Amino acid sequence: MSPAVLAGRIAVRLVLGAALAAIGPAGAGASPATKAAGPEIPLPPVRDVTLPNGARLLLAERHDVPMISFMAYLRGGSVTDPPGREGVAALTGEMLRKGAGRWNARQLADAVDGVGAAFGVGSGMEVFYASGEFLARDQKLMLDLLRAVLREPTFPDSEFTKLRAQTVDGLKASKEDPGNVFRLYGNAYLFGGHPYGRPVGGDEETVAALTRDDVLRCYREQFGADRLILAVVGDFSAAAMERTLRAAFGDWGRAPAALPSVPEVPRVAGRRVLLVDKPDATQTYFVLANRGVEKTDPDRDVLAVANTAFGGRFTSMLNASLRTESGLTYGASCRLTPYSKGGSLSIGSYAKTESAGKAIDLALDILKRFRGKGISADMLSSSRNYINGQFPYELETSSQLAARLAADSFYGLGREEISGYPARIAAVDSAAVARVVARVYPDDQDLSIVMVGNAAALRDLARRYGKVREIPLSAPMIAALRALEGGAGGGSGAGSGSKAAR
Repeated sequence: MSPAVLAGRIAVRLVLGAALAAIGPAGAGASPATKAAGPEIPLPPVRDVTLPNGARLLLAERHDVPMISFMAYLRGGSVTDPPGREGVAALTGEMLRKGAGRWNARQLADAVDGVGAAFGVGSGMEVFYASGEFLARDQKLMLDLLRAVLREPTFPDSEFTKLRAQTVDGLKASKEDPGNVFRLYGNAYLFGGHPYGRPVGGDEETVAALTRDDVLRCYREQFGADRLILAVVGDFSAAAMERTLRAAFGDWGRAPAALPSVPEVPRVAGRRVLLVDKPDATQTYFVLANRGVEKTDPDRDVLAVANTAFGGRFTSMLNASLRTESGLTYGASCRLTPYSKGGSLSIGSYAKTESAGKAIDLALDILKRFRGKGISADMLSSSRNYINGQFPYELETSSQLAARLAADSFYGLGREEISGYPARIAAVDSAAVARVVARVYPDDQDLSIVMVGNAAALRDLARRYGKVREIPLSAPMIAALRALEGGAGGGSGAGSGSKAAR
């Protein structure tokens, strides 16, 4: 890291740290009204412009270091994958860097590496993205590359064939360690036939079947100015940057295809169990899940405090019980994964196969205790302080701020989502936590349960938790889940299964 960059990051930490310190120690005798009156996080002014073609530009000057960072989001992502073509959006996103404009893949990589920059592309559940960080003096190269990648990708056949083979190999190799994939199975089983149940990267069977024409079709249908949110942060003139970006993207047409309509995510009622067989496994990975919340849930700040205490940090209830006190595992957590129309709440951990029942039972007991008793005053205060202590480091670089601006804009959230966050966290009280826990966290009898391990050693255990469906880990995930009667065996229409526990 250069001295200039390091100095800039230290300066940002000092400014944000001072702002948080002024709030005072959360829970130290202050009333919620007093805590809520703390200062906002200082943000640079953001020039927010929407072009006639629908492209949105978020431009923030930050002159502490001579660098410029950007994050481009395009609405779409894997929710646009056609059935049987899962993974095409992910492959399309990766292919953006394999040739664009006047650059082939090698030339594009050399152009980025030659100026010591960073440039990335890809796809998520609901977005395609491109991100980068360049020295301010290389602004023209940065914008030329960004325009070419988004508007003029060439999708060379040789690069497509190579990337597809590498992706298939990677998907197969990832199954060698169930720790790489158990949450993917948990997600797929929970959401079932819902678009959020599709693995973003597809599986080895669906990706192997993709053609270059599939990628071209995805790009031609899903990319366009009306999908674009571009956040740029750093050492530049916002007015001049706007003019340049208008020239680069102002004449880009709209995406031809409509975005798919994504339904709300249903909740799981009762228990259902998926056993994923890896015969040589000596450990069992498990996920206990149900519907979570959407990104814009009105209780998202309260939920952040609640989940930090329950399963969001090393000293959480889950990790303390399963790892520190019982020694059953090296890690246990509860993840909240929000999307536009809902999300997941999933408890995940692993244990030696002979101890898997103890670990699952303990996790269920902690969930039941959490729903029944909530958290103590000390844990509430500690969680608020932990979140506000970590928050400055999430915004210390221009890259982090650009990413946050783009993401908040994507979900329709304003600047106060960042600036007022510490005060809102400091104002969370025990009554709010109790209300959110009761509303969001599932009853221990209403869960989608996935176990990945040696099925022969786990079948009797799995039956204790509900009706069991079973698939082999060696089989392609999507086809195996769809073979279960009633669809994907998950949150939207799970069936009884084609292979019940024996």
